[in-house]
Amino acid sequence: MKKSYIMTPGPVPISNEVLIEHGRPLMHHRSPEFSKIFAEVTDKLKKFMQTTNDVFILTSSGTGAMEAAVTNTFSKGDKVLVVNAGNFGERFKKISTTFGLNVISLDYEWGQSAIPSDIKKALDENPDIKGVMIQQSETSTGILNNIESVGKIVKNYPAILIVDAISGIGASEIKVDEWGLDIVCGGSQKAISAPTGIAFISVSRKAWEMIEKSDIPKFYFSLNAAKKYADKNPPQTPWTPGISIIVAMNKALDMFFEEGREKVYERHRVNALAVQKACEKLCLEMLVSDTASRGVSVTSIKVPEGIDGKLLTKTMRIKYGVTVAGGQGKLQGLIFRIGHLGYVGIFDVLVAIAALEFALKEQGWKFELGTGTTEVQKIFFENNYMSE
Repeated sequence: MKKSYIMTPGPVPISNEVLIEHGRPLMHHRSPEFSKIFAEVTDKLKKFMQTTNDVFILTSSGTGAMEAAVTNTFSKGDKVLVVNAGNFGERFKKISTTFGLNVISLDYEWGQSAIPSDIKKALDENPDIKGVMIQQSETSTGILNNIESVGKIVKNYPAILIVDAISGIGASEIKVDEWGLDIVCGGSQKAISAPTGIAFISVSRKAWEMIEKSDIPKFYFSLNAAKKYADKNPPQTPWTPGISIIVAMNKALDMFFEEGREKVYERHRVNALAVQKACEKLCLEMLVSDTASRGVSVTSIKVPEGIDGKLLTKTMRIKYGVTVAGGQGKLQGLIFRIGHLGYVGIFDVLVAIAALEFALKEQGWKFELGTGTTEVQKIFFENNYMSE
């Protein structure tokens, strides 16, 4: 018998309680029953995001929210600054160029976080920049950008700040209103620990002013249409939503608040620390060398010389039942990524590191079995992980 574990940065493990809600009999999306749930989830997402701004639910992956952020706010030819520190920074560039924007790319080595003063410099040198796009957690590398500092900078310029927080929000602190973030994108399949297929997006007053002037065509992802239906009594969506996913999200958000925001953040911090310290004990090198820049959603580890990275992840998945992620873009084959995001606890991490040890050992990597798992246990005990 082989059990399966998913240790990727999305999708993530889902609790039985959420899965039960996801399996409820389907209801009609215009029914009073669903309208009540939809309104509850919208309100809970505002609390989750720490905002009083409009929040809209889109039936799509997180990329749908990224596209909506671009197409609704800008006009063709507008100049935008894209902070590019990984594969999802590249995605913002692709979306922006697809819809005719003039992109200034602020490029960093993949594995390095953005420097806020570089953003200020770019805004000073290009006063006609209409928007700044950045990832909170760059899922392809595991870095965490200092969004609070970036928000303090951008709010003093005409430009709006668009944050892809899809793999970060709910695992790391982000305060939409307090930090002055104009548009923030999230997804159901990350820290919320719900099924895949829902994106959500918050929109500030400053962003609405740009939405009113935008000339880029949009239909399915029109935020004006979303707002028109959200303002109905009861609130609705313009198109048929992912009903079962939203029902599951309702329970998942309840579980987030029941555990407590700070406890959720601490759990992610300790899980990430345990994975990183265990890998270092196995003489593996982290992609993100600066510990202060490492996020808590996913850890990116360099594939060591002499090890076949694709075989490593394949062995972990097929032989030991633990699915981790490979590298993306130019990091494909050079790193593997262990997710510790969402409904993940001590024993999930222990199993993942044990599977990693077995897969490394099969390829001849020199270390003593149990070195990594022992470090995991040490980290958990040192951080009073089991004190509750």
